[in-house]
Amino acid sequence: MAVKDRDRFSTATRIRLLGEQTAARVYRSQTKRQARRSRLTGRAALLALVVCSLVVALAYPIRQYVAQRAEIADLEQQKQQARERVEELRDLKARWQDDAYAEQRIRERLHYVMPGETGFVVVDPGAAKQTRTDLGAADRPWYANVWDGVDKSDAADR
Repeated sequence: MAVKDRDRFSTATRIRLLGEQTAARVYRSQTKRQARRSRLTGRAALLALVVCSLVVALAYPIRQYVAQRAEIADLEQQKQQARERVEELRDLKARWQDDAYAEQRIRERLHYVMPGETGFVVVDPGAAKQTRTDLGAADRPWYANVWDGVDKSDAADR
């Protein structure tokens, strides 16, 4: 038995036993890791499926929400512009209620004069050069002359 005890405590025996124990531990830990990986992979797949489902389910409503918020912002801006325009029109209406303003605008636009006043029309000296009588306006159709008159009046306003 002494030989067996000596074998039992010999360095080679101890190293061999230690190697076998280590190999068994490594094998056990690898199988546990593989078992864990397979469970985590399933959980991860399920989680990914749930997240993808949520993204797909919420994508359209979120897009609609953002579009509606943009439309609401545009409508608010239009509403503000309409309010400003209403205020401008109210001011204009109030001004037209004043007889002095109405008289001033009528005189300016329609060239009216009060009885006893003398009206003057100032002609632009450059306008005489632009007449089309020398171009044979009588030889052209009447609508061409009318259209030229409209063009002249538009150019004078500018």
